[in-house]
Amino acid sequence: MTTPRDNSASRRVRANGDGTVYQRKDGCVRGRYARTAQGRARAPPGPGRGPGHPAAGTALRSSAVRVYGTTRKDALATLTEKIAASNRGLPVPSTQGSVAAYLTYWLENVAVHHLRENTHTRYTTCVHRYLIPGLGKKKLAKLTTKDVRTWLNQLRTTCQCCTRGLDARRDQPRCCAADRCCHKLLSPLTLTYIHSVLKSALEHAVREEEIPRNVARNVHTGTPRPRRFEPLTADEARQFLAATRGHRLHALFELALHTGLRKGELLGLRWEDLDLNAGTAAIRRTLQRTSAGGLTTLATKTRASERRIALPARCVHSLRLHREQQQREARPRVPPGSTTGTCSPRCRADRSTQPTSPAPSPPSSARPASAASVSTTSGTRPRPCSWNRASNS
Repeated sequence: MTTPRDNSASRRVRANGDGTVYQRKDGCVRGRYARTAQGRARAPPGPGRGPGHPAAGTALRSSAVRVYGTTRKDALATLTEKIAASNRGLPVPSTQGSVAAYLTYWLENVAVHHLRENTHTRYTTCVHRYLIPGLGKKKLAKLTTKDVRTWLNQLRTTCQCCTRGLDARRDQPRCCAADRCCHKLLSPLTLTYIHSVLKSALEHAVREEEIPRNVARNVHTGTPRPRRFEPLTADEARQFLAATRGHRLHALFELALHTGLRKGELLGLRWEDLDLNAGTAAIRRTLQRTSAGGLTTLATKTRASERRIALPARCVHSLRLHREQQQREARPRVPPGSTTGTCSPRCRADRSTQPTSPAPSPPSSARPASAASVSTTSGTRPRPCSWNRASNS
């Protein structure tokens, strides 16, 4: 009777998870290892034994990860890197889709719920105008830092009239269609904005474990210098206020020059935000014009933007005059020749002979008494800005 020989000393046995590297018939070297993850084992077949049966416990599920290389050394190095990343807990890329497909998904399912409408519109324009034409055909899992840097460098030196075909749609060509490039390049601020949109999209892909890391974070575009604006001098500001004296919006102009508030913050002010006795104003909201809702009152962008500022004495005086003017306009008009607000018999006779028309609704006390707000209601036309509207308060 013979016994099987023990070949353990002469043969090396690989441990689980070590992977294997071998050469295929076409000469390409292939590496493979099994990635395990905690899963739910299936219940043994039997009557009444479904997935929720107590016999179904936890087990390990495995999925194969494959790498390729021209030589055994290259395939082994790539395989070792994949195994080390898996041991550190880094997610293995699970998507085979393109960058364009993921950017479209991100805009329609993620960004639309976390961004304001105007910001989402700018993000959509940036994605469809720059990101998808430049990086859309690349695989999301294979996008590298070098790809992003090369694309940004190319975008920095490319004339937009030639790339986007702007000159071809002009009545009088003056760039590539006329055989002379105008070199209309993107500004550093625009390049930084495009890079930030790409970083935001890839950061969400990392959180969803679609890719192991955000390759756009390793590309530095630098800090662009903001554009310099030439504000009005003190003499020019005085001349402007003197020229607008008597204008209905003089209080708005004076408040803008003395406080430096943003346009949306100025137009979002309400009388309830102003304390004219204490000489202060509370900034709580802004007014924006959106493509879907028109003029809409929104909260400030951040909590830090909500603040209380002191008003100069000239602004307080102008606001008091503006409020008195609104109160005078809110009073019901009395027909000429009438006493104590009652029409004369002649007036009533004249009215009886005229065709009836719907009487204008009197100012409602429920209407918000505001200095620069717009109230919008679904299905109704937005009311005009209350800087131009009479108020009872």
